[in-house]
Amino acid sequence: MLIRDETPEDIDAIHDLTSTAFKPMPYSDGTEAEIVRRLRAAGDLKISLVAEQGGEILGHVAFSPVTINGMHEGWFGLGPISVKPERQRQGIGKVLITRGLELLKGMGASGCALIGNPEIYSRVGFSSDGQLTYLDLDTRLVQRIVFRGSPPSGTLQFAPAFES
Repeated sequence: MLIRDETPEDIDAIHDLTSTAFKPMPYSDGTEAEIVRRLRAAGDLKISLVAEQGGEILGHVAFSPVTINGMHEGWFGLGPISVKPERQRQGIGKVLITRGLELLKGMGASGCALIGNPEIYSRVGFSSDGQLTYLDLDTRLVQRIVFRGSPPSGTLQFAPAFES
């Protein structure tokens, strides 16, 4: 399996994959594929990786800037992340996330935040100390991994593409 940056030829496949992967998820509002397009259009898709095997895209992960208490300070958000349904639970997402986090560290990022299941994302180093909030969600779901500096506290805000 090859992990690589997206290319312009991948855009439609990423859109279709994201739509398919999120369709059966009870927490999905169906906007995830459009969020990726809006991030790209706004120049906020800072890292966009695909997992490819035999010429087929099996997975995709997006990383975009976030703010905490209105300040960017080198923080990024993970998501959406999509894996072809029949290939889920095979480690593809973990490989995509791990590579993306390595790239963020290499860029000098302070850290990365996400909203997600602690049982899943703790496997790649994410955690919550309850100090980072997002809307009215349980703070256990608002997780972060710190690369440099102190753990953040305050209100997490994703790129505008998530709000449209």
